[in-house]
This record gives sequence, structure tokens and C-alpha cells, in this order.
Amino acid sequence: MIRFLVKCSILLNCLFATAAFAQNPAQELTLTIQDEQQHPLENATVEMRKEGEKTLLKAAFTNGKGQVAFSLPAGNYTASISALGYAFRSLSIHHPVKDQVIITLATAAKSLQAVTVTASKPFVQRAQGKTIVNVDAAVTNAGTTVLEVLEKSPGVMVDKNGGISLQGKPSVLVMIDDKPTYLSGTELANMLGSMNSSQVNTIELITSPSAKYDASGNAGIINIKTKKSRQEGFNGNFISSLGQGKYIKNNNSLQLNYRKGLLNTFINYGFSYNKNFTSIYAYRKYFGPQLAVTSALDQPSYLGSRNFNNTLKIGADLYATQQTTLGLTLTGSIVARKGAGNAVATWLNAQNAVDSAITTYSGSDFELKNGAVNIYGRHQLNKKQDIGFDLDYLRYGIDNDQTFENIRTGAVSYNQASRGDIPSSLKIFSAKADYVLQLGKNAKLEAGLKASTIRTDNTADYQYNNGAAWAADLKKSNHFLYRENINSAYGSLEQKLGKVSYQFGLRYENTKYTGNQLGNAAQAGSTFTKDYDDLFPSAYFTWQADPTNAFSFATGRRIDRPAYQKLNPFVFIINKYTYQKGNPFFLPQYTWNFELSHSYRDLLTTAVSYSGIRNYFSQLFLSDGNDILTYTEGNVGQMHNIGLALTLQLAPYKWWSLTAQSNFNYKKLSGYQNVDYRSSVKQLHTSLNNQFKLSSTLNAELSGFYTTRARNDLQELLSPTGQVSAGIAKTVLKGKGTLRLTARDIFYTQKMEGLTDFPGANEYFILWRDSQVINFGFSYRFGKPLKATKRSTGGANDEINRAG
Repeated sequence: MIRFLVKCSILLNCLFATAAFAQNPAQELTLTIQDEQQHPLENATVEMRKEGEKTLLKAAFTNGKGQVAFSLPAGNYTASISALGYAFRSLSIHHPVKDQVIITLATAAKSLQAVTVTASKPFVQRAQGKTIVNVDAAVTNAGTTVLEVLEKSPGVMVDKNGGISLQGKPSVLVMIDDKPTYLSGTELANMLGSMNSSQVNTIELITSPSAKYDASGNAGIINIKTKKSRQEGFNGNFISSLGQGKYIKNNNSLQLNYRKGLLNTFINYGFSYNKNFTSIYAYRKYFGPQLAVTSALDQPSYLGSRNFNNTLKIGADLYATQQTTLGLTLTGSIVARKGAGNAVATWLNAQNAVDSAITTYSGSDFELKNGAVNIYGRHQLNKKQDIGFDLDYLRYGIDNDQTFENIRTGAVSYNQASRGDIPSSLKIFSAKADYVLQLGKNAKLEAGLKASTIRTDNTADYQYNNGAAWAADLKKSNHFLYRENINSAYGSLEQKLGKVSYQFGLRYENTKYTGNQLGNAAQAGSTFTKDYDDLFPSAYFTWQADPTNAFSFATGRRIDRPAYQKLNPFVFIINKYTYQKGNPFFLPQYTWNFELSHSYRDLLTTAVSYSGIRNYFSQLFLSDGNDILTYTEGNVGQMHNIGLALTLQLAPYKWWSLTAQSNFNYKKLSGYQNVDYRSSVKQLHTSLNNQFKLSSTLNAELSGFYTTRARNDLQELLSPTGQVSAGIAKTVLKGKGTLRLTARDIFYTQKMEGLTDFPGANEYFILWRDSQVINFGFSYRFGKPLKATKRSTGGANDEINRAG
């Protein structure tokens, strides 16, 4: 099947290329977008159409000089320009033009009377190497968490543990405002699952990162960009939503901004309360000789939770001179989750008769506190040279208390209990400097240095009770110290030569780390160290065959380092018969990515890709005796991933626009886990977003996604899943307010189901969450627009993502 799909893509590209040569020769058209003070506007959206036609030919974002360039044949065109805080503008251009076209945008407050044309951002926009998701453009994002927005973004998949995949590939570097989260696994899922999506402006899906980014993330980078007010005087925005699934959900956010003269200050606050549940059914079978079933374990369980999240971000930008900007940002967050669960584990013998039953009552109290400081500076040396620096200090404190009570009935009965106090602390310091040199009109050289240091302190203090008194469980207790230093340097050259654009980059990273497991009376201590160097090349080539057809090739080498916590060999209790354990011998995995793509009028994009992964990360399932299965993570061998992606952005009618994306992947995994494992899967992930403009004040949305059978781990196969959502939005209060009514997972189909292979056993599971939700939201904005300012978001780009 994949050969057929690849041949179809190649044939389609050849047809487009043949048609391209029949077009009129293209000439470059350069537009400069500026404000009323003649300052360039960066990140303004420019869309080009044939005059009198609705079909989009090309779209792009302006660079730091407010410029954007298109290759177009002679003709009459309509340019549509939009920028945050400025009035939308549309004008006709007769191409070719002798001089550069300079377009001035008025602030929205000054042009409300004159402007009759309005425009809203599309749900998805594309730039070189990345896809940009505009969160507020989707009506059904009201009242959701960031994790819920991610799972319905194009090409993104979220598994049952909160693990995120991009374009069918796991191991994604997750960043917030250009800084990594320094979390992974459960802690990252808890944070994103508690973060209100109303605080987010855009989500960047970067599949081909350049050398200036940290080399982590074999699938690429997901950069979550929060909202930043850019208004003159005192301005703000308030958003609140109330949702009802099985339980209630409430999300609120407030953004305030004050700017006068050379000083800009801002404060963003978010609060959310969500009550949720997780219902899991698992059926585990144990096998003897000739794969005969010797026993089975039937495990229904239910976990309820209450989640609180408070996030505060304050800062200031000082425009000291026309060439120099300095800034300070302080960020803090508190995520609290309290849970209570019950489960019944029923043992069945070979004849499927009940042998015994164990009822487990569990409780958890999780709290994550985070504080961060960022100091940045930018200075323009001259018209061709810029320098900048970022200093970041971050600190995480995690408290996690667990309690378990196991009551057995049957021939042998007992009442046992255990409890654990599992605190963790994480301290991170990062410093980086960047340099940019413009080489003529169409070339740019970038270089930079970065150093980071990480310190973690993790304690696991377990106790058990056999019905008499509490005693220390030293075999499970643990104290783990970890320190890591990463030093890096990069350089890249980007240039445009006529119809050809290219970029070459090289990044060097040196990693040193030391882990120390302190022993106790029941187990000896241990230490491990590692010091290694790596080079990470990256490149892309783009050929603009004509105004409607472009071909691109991108490649790069990436690394994924194990999360700090996953190197810690302590035991984490999931239930009486399932444990989780770290692996001090966990090594980095390395990936080479290759992608060939074709785009037609920003309407249709096709891409063929290949990824080869060495030392592939996978969950490993071990049998520790006494019917206990322990899962850990480690390196199992190799994975080969061949992908075919198709993206369609279409406006069938003036009132209807849609974005559709399908990703087909063929994955082949091989490795050793007690025995030689070989597994493969053909999987398809499809997402569809429809936006309807019913009137000047009424919008609607119908969206959904579907995933066929999938596999990310060597021993686990996932069943199909998906969901459908819908919503409607009404503009009120003279355009300053918006009411939204949405329904998510309307048919309650977003289950997570699969089959896991263990040594001598397998387990079927199905998991349900409180995903079927009706939500009502209200937003209100106040203040007057201003010239957009550029604010640094820090330089720590890899370390946070690994702090699970």
C-alpha cells in the first residue's frame, strides 16, 4: 500500500512541476509592512490572491524588517494584510512594480469608522518548517485545556499516559514561549492538562527545527505561545468558561497590559478547577507451556480527581534606545491534584473460576510548584548586525503522597496497607547568546552559544502496614541525586537565490551527567556518570517553481535524552500487581529525519518522509515474580518510520473554510527484551476542522479526528479512537465580547484501548475519561491597540522537557 501512495505522491508532484513550466515567468514582489511611525511590523500575515478571485495563492509572515517576498508572474493581485492590534487592509497591486511596495497599517482604534472589510485568522497557517495553529480561531477550543487542544491539532496524537506524538513520531520537545517545560511523562501531562487554553495565542508545530533550536525531540518541537497584551495605555482581556461532563469544569484567565513611553508592563493570571475521572478495565492472562492459560487477573478500576491550577506571569520591557531593549519576566504556577480510587483485582484459575479477590483503595495528593526568572537583552549594532542574550533560572518543587489499602477475600484473607512520600526538587540555570548578521538583501548568518546546568533531588520514602503498625519499606525507599551540564554552540546560513531558498546549520552539544543513588540498610548505593559529544547538522532547500508550486527538502539529526526521573532506579507503585521503575542504564536515542514535500497554492501540501531511530525509546515490561509486573523504559533497538502526509486548506464558499490533514505511517520496530521482538504497524491519523461564518457576528465549527490502529512501543498495540466536536460563537457588546457554546466528544468515542505483551503474559485494557463535555464561555476585551512589541521568552530550550 505504501508503494502505491508514494508513487501517487511522486506522480502528482511531477504533474504539478510539468504544469509549472507552462506558466508565465515569475518575478519577485517585495512588500514592506510598517506602522504609522514607519516602524516595521514583524509577523504580520500577508495573503496574495488573483484580483477578483477568492482562491489563496500564497501566504507568508513578515520578517524582522517587516518584509515579505513572493515570486509571481505579471498580473493584477489583491494583497490582504493583518496584524494584531492593527486594522485589516486589502489593496490591489499591478505586478511587476518598479519600486518596493510599502504598506502602512493604522491602529485599529483609529480606523474603526473607515474599515468595512474584516478578517479573522485561519485555524492553521504555514511557514517554512512549521505549522501554526491559531487557538482562538477554533470555536470548540473554548473551555478546554492545552492538552485537549493539542490532541485535535493537525498531526498531533496524545496517548493514554499523556505522551505526545507529532506526525506519527513520539519524543517531542514541548516548549512554552520558546522555553522547554522541563517536565515529561505524568508531570508534563498534569501541567498541560491543567493549563487553560484561553491563555494560549498560537501553537507552533515545528517538524524541521533549525540549528538555533536545542537538538532534542526526534519528532520536532511543539511551541506553545501564550498571549501577550500589546496595547497602548491600560488594556486587558478576561475569559471565563463553565463546562459540564460527568463533573464540572471551570477555566478563567485575565491578561492586563500597561504601556507608556519607553516602558511596557504586563500581567497574566489563570485559574482553573476541573473535576475528572478515569475508568480503566484491564484483563491480564498468564501463559504456561504451549501458551496454555494458567491464570488470569480481572482488574476494573476507577479514579476520581480534583485539579486546581494557578498561573501568574508578570514582566516589563524597557525600550532603552531605538537599538536596545531590555526585559524581565517572572513566572509562577501551582498545580494541585487530589485523587481517590478503588479497584477490584479478581484472580481466576485455569478453569476460569474465581480463586480470590483483592479490593484496593488508593489516594493521592500531588502538588507542583514552579518559579522562573528570565532576563533578556537585544541590541542592534548596526543595520546588518544584532546581538541578544537570555538568562533563565527555574525551580520546581513536587510533592506526591500516595496511600494504598489492599483487602483480600477468599481462602487466605488479609488487610495490608502502604504509603509513600515522594518529593522532588529541580533547579535549572541556563544562559545563551545569539548573533545575527545580514549578508546583503537575501542572506543571513546566525550563530550562538548556550550553557545549562541542572540539579535534581528525589526522595521515595515508603512504609507498609500488615495490620499491626507502620514500618519502613527500605526495599522500595530511595534517595536519588542527579546533576547535568550541557554546553552547545551553533551556526547557520540562510539565503535566497532567485527561486531557490536554502539553509545549512550545524549544532554542537556536549553533555555530562552524574547520578547517585544513596543506599540504605536494605540496599546498596550506586553511581553512574557519562560524558559525550555530538554534532547535529540540519538543512532545507526550497524551489519556488512558479507562484503556485513549491518543492522542499529538509533533513536533520536529532537527539532525545531520557527524562531525569527515568534514570532514577526507584520504584513507583501503580497498584498491588503493577510497579513502575527507572533505568540508570537508559541511553539517548538518535534520529535522522528526511522529508520531501510539495505545496500547491497553500491549498494542498503533500510530503513523504523517513525517520531512522537508533537506541529507540520504548516501554519495557518485566516480570519480578509474585505475579508483579514492572514497567520501565529503555533502549530496545531500532525503529524505521516511513510517512506520507496530505494537508488540504480550502474555502469552498465565502462562508465555509476547512482544514484537513492525514498522516499515514508505516512503523517497523526491532529489539531485544528477553527475547527478540519484531513488530510493525500501518497507521493513519486524520483530523478535520470546518469553520462557518454564518453572519458578521455569528460563527460555528464542526471538527474531529480519527486514528486507526497505532503503535509507539515495542510491546503495545493501540486500537482505533477518535472524537467529534462542535460549537457556535456570537459576538456581542459592539464586538468587545464573545459568547461561545461548545460540545466536545459528542458521541463519547474517545476511548483508549489496546493490548500489551509482557514476558509470559498479555493484558487487554480500555480507558475512559470525562471527555464528553458541554461548555459555555464568555470573553471580554478592553483597551486600544498599539504597535506590536517583541518580547523575549527565554533561552532554556531543552532542559525543562526532561524533568519528569
